[in-house]
Amino acid sequence: MLPAHEYANDLILFALIVDCGSFSKAAEMAGVTGSVLSKRVGRLEKALGARLLYRTTRSLSVTENGRVLYQHAKSLTGQVHSALQAVSANSDELTGLIRMSVPTISGELVLSDSVAEFCEKYPNVKVEMHLENRFVDLVNERIDLAIRTGMMSDSSLIARPLIDSHWVILASPRYLEKHPAPQNPEDLLTHNCLTYTYQQSGTSNWLMRRPDTGEIYELQVSGNIAFNNARAIRKALLSGHGIAMVPRCMVHEDLEAGLLTEVLPGYSGKKLGVYAVYPYTRHLPVKIRLLIDHIQASYQAISPYFG
Repeated sequence: MLPAHEYANDLILFALIVDCGSFSKAAEMAGVTGSVLSKRVGRLEKALGARLLYRTTRSLSVTENGRVLYQHAKSLTGQVHSALQAVSANSDELTGLIRMSVPTISGELVLSDSVAEFCEKYPNVKVEMHLENRFVDLVNERIDLAIRTGMMSDSSLIARPLIDSHWVILASPRYLEKHPAPQNPEDLLTHNCLTYTYQQSGTSNWLMRRPDTGEIYELQVSGNIAFNNARAIRKALLSGHGIAMVPRCMVHEDLEAGLLTEVLPGYSGKKLGVYAVYPYTRHLPVKIRLLIDHIQASYQAISPYFG
């Protein structure tokens, strides 16, 4: 058997294969070929005299010995990660890659310019930004930082508040020419309410607020179309197809230009926090901390967009 230190990289790659659930995905993330991973796992199995993985063309499963080894390999991966981050946290020179996941609205509104400014300030840092409307698995997908809207349910992640996003109820002047503007929330029941499906709460259960008491309650609305895309629902609003409740930041410029009109001002009870989210770590790299600071300042600079 080779000296123990010769197998350290093999163990890290083995843990990555188990986390990814496939050789191909692990190979892509590690930047090597699938044949290299197969040879590394084969070397481990030969050294241990034990089968670690069962692999077919469609599935990958871990043996009992593999599960035991995975726990130790995962611990080793964490120790290596912590050691590297401890040095990175004390480094004066900012270098390396930051992989980000951000929602499309924030990405298009503020983050694209904000991150570009950050990279101009720190030219040795590269940011890989993914605009996607899903909650990615930060640990298994190797994402360093995510911007998320809504409540955080994963206790293994750290969430730093950036800004509150207020939602508004609105329609186009074109729609309101054909339909009387609602005077109270119950009037919405007679309108075609366009719903936005990319949100945590029910798409048709609008959160309303009683201005006199501040009480928040749900109102079940209905309409003939739902959208999971911000651009699509905005276009339908501008074309006069109905009333919608959406984030103010998405339509701030349309409201300022008079292309859309807020209805029932003060009655919308929906407000969601926007957070910078990252996996728990003892030593947050300086480059990520500075990027979060920069992003927060960018949000605050356009705080009227958010209500």
